[in-house]
Amino acid sequence: MKKLISTITTAVIALSALTACNAVPQEDNVKVRIGSLSGPTTIGIINLMDDVNNGTVDADYEFTVATQPDEIAAALNAGDLDIALIPANLAAVLYNRTEGGIRVIDINTYGVLYCITSDTSITSVSDLSGKTVITTGQGATPEYAMNYLLEQYGVTDCTLDFKTEGAEVVAALGQDPSLIAVLPQPAATAAMVQNPDLQIAFSLDDAWNEVTSDSRLVTGVTVARTEFIEAHPNAIASFEVYHHNSVIEIENNLDATAQLVVDQGIVGALPVAQRAIPLCNIDSVNGAQMRSELESYLQTLYDANPESVGGAMPGEDFYYTGS
Repeated sequence: MKKLISTITTAVIALSALTACNAVPQEDNVKVRIGSLSGPTTIGIINLMDDVNNGTVDADYEFTVATQPDEIAAALNAGDLDIALIPANLAAVLYNRTEGGIRVIDINTYGVLYCITSDTSITSVSDLSGKTVITTGQGATPEYAMNYLLEQYGVTDCTLDFKTEGAEVVAALGQDPSLIAVLPQPAATAAMVQNPDLQIAFSLDDAWNEVTSDSRLVTGVTVARTEFIEAHPNAIASFEVYHHNSVIEIENNLDATAQLVVDQGIVGALPVAQRAIPLCNIDSVNGAQMRSELESYLQTLYDANPESVGGAMPGEDFYYTGS
């Protein structure tokens, strides 16, 4: 398992100490409405959701789990959510659309995309020359990441065949496992469990790191409405502590977390969840490291296709570091 927490900023360390003393900064009577996607972003807060359900967290949190990023984006725009865990490039797009109406408070997920196939000749991006890759996410992270990697590896004759949903990709692989697919976790693992002939050819995260020294493949971030941050900074600070602790619990208690993931309906079977979660690269990174890594990633996307981040790089106020 990749290390879930790479660096914890001074602010989070201090806030974690407050948690241990049951003194998490949280205003009374502040309902915090939190949205996430049914996948790794929800897995990162699944233990927090369970704590709230059990009444072991002293916070008024209301959770919404959606299947499509557009649902979360619409709810943010309408003011129906205060905090949301969404794709990194979508955060930049929404920032530009709302003229600074949202800000990023942390990185919650790194590379979750994997190339899977039964074709053992495929071991790297370079091997995709002349091939067709089925995937989802047209106009989103999978498309932008794949196009960037194909360019960096000098592959000019690979065709991306976009499907509407991951289930279509999984069904196609079930009929012909020699097909090449790019899927996010946990869908990639679910497909491999259904068909043992399938295997991971390579991780897009690893491929990105091989050719990009100044940025990481940041998949998901946590954002909050700027209006909410300004009105309730303590609520943001306390959420950051709870989020961080929820991520740590994944590493400390994988089996219990996997069961919660199954109970939530994110994954259909416990063995799939147990196998997939360590491959999701879930994290909780804020402060200066968050800004450095996210800004570098978005710059990479912008240089390749400005529209991938909403036409312009976000301003400095996009990155909320607690001050």
